[in-house]
Amino acid sequence: MKTTFKKSSALLSGLALLCGMGVAYAQAPVAADQKAVEQGAYVAVLSDCVACHTAKGGQPYAGGLPLETPIGTLYTTNITPDSETGIGKYSYEDFERAVRRGIRKDGKTMYPAMPYPDFSRLSDDDMHALYAFFMSGVKPVHDVNKANEIPWPKSMRWPLAWWRWIFAPNVHSGPVPTSGDAVADRGAYLVEGPGHCGTCHTPRAATLQQKALSSRDGSDFLAGSQVDNYTASNLRGDILTGLGSWEEEDIVSFLKTGRNQHSAAFGGMADVVFHSTQHMSDADLQAIAHFLKTLPASKKEQPFAADPAVGKELSEGHVTRVGARTYIDNCAACHLTSGKGYNDTFPALANNPVVNAADPSSLIHIVLVGDTIPSTAVEPTHFSMPSFAHRLSDQEVADVVTFIRTSWGNKGAAVSADEVAKLRAKITIPPYKPSPIK
Repeated sequence: MKTTFKKSSALLSGLALLCGMGVAYAQAPVAADQKAVEQGAYVAVLSDCVACHTAKGGQPYAGGLPLETPIGTLYTTNITPDSETGIGKYSYEDFERAVRRGIRKDGKTMYPAMPYPDFSRLSDDDMHALYAFFMSGVKPVHDVNKANEIPWPKSMRWPLAWWRWIFAPNVHSGPVPTSGDAVADRGAYLVEGPGHCGTCHTPRAATLQQKALSSRDGSDFLAGSQVDNYTASNLRGDILTGLGSWEEEDIVSFLKTGRNQHSAAFGGMADVVFHSTQHMSDADLQAIAHFLKTLPASKKEQPFAADPAVGKELSEGHVTRVGARTYIDNCAACHLTSGKGYNDTFPALANNPVVNAADPSSLIHIVLVGDTIPSTAVEPTHFSMPSFAHRLSDQEVADVVTFIRTSWGNKGAAVSADEVAKLRAKITIPPYKPSPIK
């Protein structure tokens, strides 16, 4: 989760992020207006370019980050203005075709891991500013792109052109008015365009295209999907599994700090908050929140009804329910017997969309590998949950996840040990670290 908004505070926050990551303004290979460079820096923040185009421990925008896809491993490319290994020889036309149309300088089609179907909505002003930033505001890094690890025949690129011709939308620059509400229209532009939220949060068809690219394409838009063995949450108005119970300020808080009274960022969303959304202007965060709250529910759900019975049982020491003792021994200290957690510290489990999701992958994944709430400028303290993969068996994980999904009024379905075992086999489990306390 570009802009024509020109709030100086937003621009400064975006530039502070980039400079803090070591992106110093370099000797410009292409002359550019400083104002355009600053706007482009903010567009890059909105588009979260640095997250994908920076390898762990690598130079900003120099590429090399591995992306696991259904056809193999892709490595992101060097998009610094280095003339030999980066995009230093790209004209604006080359750059625009790559970003908005998915066509490389050599004319070949990019893999849609590059979210050019979403970026097709970038305005001309933001595109020109983004080009100015990458050519004049980013330090050139000489770093040869890594070869993708995709076995033949899946590695053949010519089918990608057919995919692009069939599924990629035509470029339509700038906001598309949807409601006569300028704030909602701005939010729609940010969500559907530079923020490319649908890349993760919209389900995909068997041919891997997003089932909807905008709110005008139907109820599949932002209805939740699967990414990196997590469930990317439903961002629509569903009460149990979406944002129906969140207020606009809850969404703003989540994007700015990675946490709110309902939940906390995890997995890839933690990176989005750290690199992108926390640096957005307050006006843009409010616009995103306002737009998301205009999206109706994707399906009919019963409203959440709090049930204090389980919390009362646990507080009185009754642990006869399956999974209850595992919860008391491993979870209750942080998430409480009430399941309400601690605001902005340890997320609530009661009425949490992640807990109630039809697919329990995220909840199982977090129990197995743990997670850390990102540190942000507003909330610098980050809190971590340890991995329980070495402490709990598949059956114990299934029992405690089922307990969480069916307690305090939650309405999630039960989870089996087989589901846990299958996910455990697909993900990287942190190594066991024995306690230093003897």
